[in-house]
Amino acid sequence: MKMDAKEKALEISKQLGGKIEVTSKVSINSMEDLAIAYTPGVAAVSAEIAKDKEKAYTYTSKKNLVAVVTDGSAVLGLGNIGPEAAIPVMEGKAALFKRFAGVDAVPLSLDTQDVDEIVAHVKAIAPSFGGINLEDISAPRCFEIERRLKEELDIPVFHDDQHGTAIVVLAATINALKLADKEISKVKIVINGAGAAGIAIAKKLLLAGAENLLLVDQKGIIASNDLQIDDRHIEIAEMTNQKNIQGDLKKALEEADLFIGVSAPNVLKKDWIKSMNQKPIIFAMANPQPEIDPAEAKEAGAYIVGTGRSDFPNQINNVLAFPGIFRGALDARARDITDSMQLAAAKGIAQAIPDNELTTENIIPNVFDEQVVEIVAKSVMEAAD
Repeated sequence: MKMDAKEKALEISKQLGGKIEVTSKVSINSMEDLAIAYTPGVAAVSAEIAKDKEKAYTYTSKKNLVAVVTDGSAVLGLGNIGPEAAIPVMEGKAALFKRFAGVDAVPLSLDTQDVDEIVAHVKAIAPSFGGINLEDISAPRCFEIERRLKEELDIPVFHDDQHGTAIVVLAATINALKLADKEISKVKIVINGAGAAGIAIAKKLLLAGAENLLLVDQKGIIASNDLQIDDRHIEIAEMTNQKNIQGDLKKALEEADLFIGVSAPNVLKKDWIKSMNQKPIIFAMANPQPEIDPAEAKEAGAYIVGTGRSDFPNQINNVLAFPGIFRGALDARARDITDSMQLAAAKGIAQAIPDNELTTENIIPNVFDEQVVEIVAKSVMEAAD
């Protein structure tokens, strides 16, 4: 019987003992090789770096090395499963870094979910790395962890669950709106899911020019005049829902142009799509089961449908963003991955599909399109401060 992807993943992981390994760039086959790779030759290299620590970028792997850091608190759709169970995902991320951008990455699962401890641990190991990729850390702690590390480190810090997702969503939005002949400043956008990804998507769309945006969580539409609002939503509430509309997702979708789901399976109903404006765009990205089945969305009148899955058209996948972003940031020796660099990355991803190749089922590049990393890296480097 043919194995499915989950069965194959278990079998291969067991057989290989994980997905990554460390290999040496130098030959160690003689005493001379040993003297160059280690003592006494290595002392000369260390002495040079001791005189100027910036030379670590010249003489060591730091210039091309990223730490993929998690605390195991928000792993894929599995939740708070702990640092050991998060290792396979971090290994997978490291493998993707290498495959798509030639970036070396080390998975690091921390056995703490305390903000101060995580910040301290990452700061302590930072000298070895050229960048930090935060991964699968639950909100709202992830916001504080990233903010503090960006302030306190002189290397790029990037929480991919927030910004990688938001960048690819923005790229898909740019091309979808182009096809629908709509402007981002004039459309009504509804984001369902107000966790790390939902808030990051909202902020990125606002930076790109969106003006009419509603963010919805399990309690309903987030509004700044809600006396029961969660503390973590106060900032984004001030930036969205300028008319302080009250209600649920059904209410939010009335005369909307774009639905973005980073929430839960089957929460979007067909009838609600019918209440949206002409040429409604649906990005249902809950995994593995989207907010609505793409076929049902189409039946309800959706003009464009995107999901997070590879077995449907228009897969909105972080792999389109983070490899090229880190490639560009590392090559530019950037100290941060700024908003302008992230917007440039989104535009680069969108531009990877020429206008004459845009269709309702081809608004976002395939992850195996080799030009994407090059375009994104170049865009990020040009936008670097």
